Amino acid sequence: MTDAAYLLVHGDREYLLEPGEEFGTDLGVIELPEDIDHGDTVETHLGTVFEVRELRGPDLFDHLERTGAPMMPRDIGLVIGHTGVAAGDRVLDAGTGTGILSAYLGRTGASVTTYEIDPAFADVARENMATAGVTDQVDVRTGDLTEQLDELVDGDGFDLITLDTGDAAAVVERAPELLVPGGFLAVYSPFVEGTREVVLAARDAELDGVEALETISREMDFSDRGSRPSTAGVGHTGYLVFARAPSTVTR
Repeated sequence: MTDAAYLLVHGDREYLLEPGEEFGTDLGVIELPEDIDHGDTVETHLGTVFEVRELRGPDLFDHLERTGAPMMPRDIGLVIGHTGVAAGDRVLDAGTGTGILSAYLGRTGASVTTYEIDPAFADVARENMATAGVTDQVDVRTGDLTEQLDELVDGDGFDLITLDTGDAAAVVERAPELLVPGGFLAVYSPFVEGTREVVLAARDAELDGVEALETISREMDFSDRGSRPSTAGVGHTGYLVFARAPSTVTR
């Protein structure tokens, strides 16, 4: 990973700065030294002390510049847990958006090639990869993945394909040509209709272990009266489809 930005924390205040950067707040001006490291502290010119922290995954979700609604950490956790993505894996991604998923995957040590159709979104994603310190791991390309499939199938194959696009089913149809034997597919969709299309495409492509999950998370409330799940909301985010290439595939 390349040098990333650092998170400066004082109470409930959090600021994201790069080494050498100067930033003004109502608590004083922060000058972050070039040789800073996580665990250090810095003082503003008014004497307010900030703790310097290394960026972690949840910090990326909270602080990277957004171009839309990124995948939630709990969804990303399911992708990582269900596919076992690891250092050295080759990942093909589409629907980069803010780049949260790509940044998480890059931080596992995987090599990620991600496609974003909107040039402005792609530019923001590249900046976010620099902030996350994964520019060596994540290649953000501007374009439509479906138009690059013929070129990509002639490569060495991918260990994982992750998709967050409306036309994901068109890519899933070609998954057996793109994945290495036993490689994984993970598709996120906010809608049931898109999820159904992906499941049917995965079955038609004769992928193994096709399953669709709804991701729901509920906070717990604890009081003197007792303990129960929070009634503040269902906590639904979306749907995930997982599948796997057969152990023997024709590429």
